[in-house]
Amino acid sequence: MTLPVILVMAVLVLAILLFIFEWVRVDVVGILMMIILPILGLVTPQEAISGLSSNAVVSIIAVIIIGAGLDKTGAMNSLARVLLRFAGRSESRIMMLIAGTVAFISSFMQNIGAAALFMPAAKRICRQTNIPVSRILMPMGFCAIIGGCVTLIGSSPLILLNDIMKIADPNVEPFGLFAVTPMGVMLVVAAIAYFALLGRFILPAGQGEDVSGGPMSKNLQSTYQDIGHLYELQVPADFGGPRTLRDLEIRANYFTTVVAIASAGAKNFSPDNDTLIRDGDTIAVEGPPDLVHKLAASFHWQIKQDLAVFAEDLSGNNAGIIEGIITPRSELVRQTLRSFAFRKRFGVNPMAIFRGNKTFVGGISDIRLQAGDALLLQGRWEKFHFMKERQDLVFTEEVQGEILNTAKLKYAVGCLILSLIMIMVFKIQLAIALLTGAMGMILSGVMTIDEAYESVDWMTVFLLGGLIPLGIAFEKTGAAKLIAETIMGAMGSVAPVILLVIIGLLTSFFTLVVSNVGATVLMVPLAMNMANSAGADPRLAALVVAVACSNTFVLPTHQVNALVMRPGGYRTVDYFKAGSGMTILYLLVMFAALYLFYGL
Repeated sequence: MTLPVILVMAVLVLAILLFIFEWVRVDVVGILMMIILPILGLVTPQEAISGLSSNAVVSIIAVIIIGAGLDKTGAMNSLARVLLRFAGRSESRIMMLIAGTVAFISSFMQNIGAAALFMPAAKRICRQTNIPVSRILMPMGFCAIIGGCVTLIGSSPLILLNDIMKIADPNVEPFGLFAVTPMGVMLVVAAIAYFALLGRFILPAGQGEDVSGGPMSKNLQSTYQDIGHLYELQVPADFGGPRTLRDLEIRANYFTTVVAIASAGAKNFSPDNDTLIRDGDTIAVEGPPDLVHKLAASFHWQIKQDLAVFAEDLSGNNAGIIEGIITPRSELVRQTLRSFAFRKRFGVNPMAIFRGNKTFVGGISDIRLQAGDALLLQGRWEKFHFMKERQDLVFTEEVQGEILNTAKLKYAVGCLILSLIMIMVFKIQLAIALLTGAMGMILSGVMTIDEAYESVDWMTVFLLGGLIPLGIAFEKTGAAKLIAETIMGAMGSVAPVILLVIIGLLTSFFTLVVSNVGATVLMVPLAMNMANSAGADPRLAALVVAVACSNTFVLPTHQVNALVMRPGGYRTVDYFKAGSGMTILYLLVMFAALYLFYGL
């Protein structure tokens, strides 16, 4: 064993230890590789930074920007809304629709983005149908991971695949964008069937993390108690209206705020005291549960079991409750909410005023405001984003949601289609085609260049940029060949099928303890060398590695599994229970697809 091989193995061990024990962040590991490898003479300085300009890294940057553009225009929300409309109240049907949709979206954008996008909708559907959220979020998360295997741009390992193969064999034929699609579709279908048939036995029935019963954070609940519970009420046809909110005195008598009224097809999301409530209207209120029920009983209004008319408008994605502090320079100082016409100016609903150690709910429209007063406000996030630009209030929490640029929806979808056409029809290199789509997002006004920069996960970029030269060093020093020969010598003569099974098992284990990117960079050259020694197809061996890198279900180490863990109320044992069977099924389906479609 030569000194360069010993050094590169030492660097490999160091990288693995840093990944496992998380002494530093993963992107720092990547940067360390770019520093250590050229200092030790294992790669040239040009090779050390070549990863940052690789086809894989540039493609990932462009894919993230395209996904952000689609999200900003509401394309993802529109797709989710259409599909969820047909879900009904069937647990298996809801699971299949959500998991299948997330898998589809994950095929062309980052799986963490697809899962994060759908999680609020999945939780709301669970609340509306009384289905335990734990029965939906884990299948959704698993399918987000597997969905990355449907196209060559769906996951980092597959994006990296062609570049890493070129390192091991410059003459190897690269895989096309949809080369992996038959296998990916089989894996997604198998995962959905697995949870549809066995979900009730392998998934916990918990309700997930504690919920507040309304769109108010736990921090605000500690101050304002339970006034932030959201209800939808139906006004009967014999109510005897119209009557104004001033006449009804709902806030004064029930400490409850009317936050929306639907009347004759029109919706008002900041009703004032002069707003009329008519027979047959639907209203949304925020208030303490016991007082809301007294309110409904007093006026003979019906409390709906779930939000219906306002389900989309007042969902957590679109509206919520936030606290704002009046600044010394605010125009609100020495004014009342009524004299300032607060609702009319800002389009949000004041719910309470906190001054000193007292919370005022009734009669707040006529309280003269002071600098330092805290206003509890309910409204649509787009209104709060507008208020941020003024100097009247400073919000104590981050304003959620985003102002959707729906007018640019067709441009965003067009940019995605343009990239796909360039890849499939004109055979333009992946990075260039995707960069074209990303630049189209900017030039068409879907997003600004600053928003594009902000959307990129630079931690992933530097992680990839640092691990690619490690793969170069692994191959350049002969370490990959040495390990391949050692393993082959220990195994003796094995059939190509057995070798691919061993590669799949090793990769599935490796990706549990290190990142899937690291597993790909390190295992692809090794697998291709082992395949050459055994007389197997090195391209198939590389494909097995890239796909097996998404076989990470037994532990919550994958970022998507970590994302859904607390909202779903999962424990590590839940991942082991559901993930063990999924891991075995994944490998079986993967090799069945290799046999059926790839000439295994």
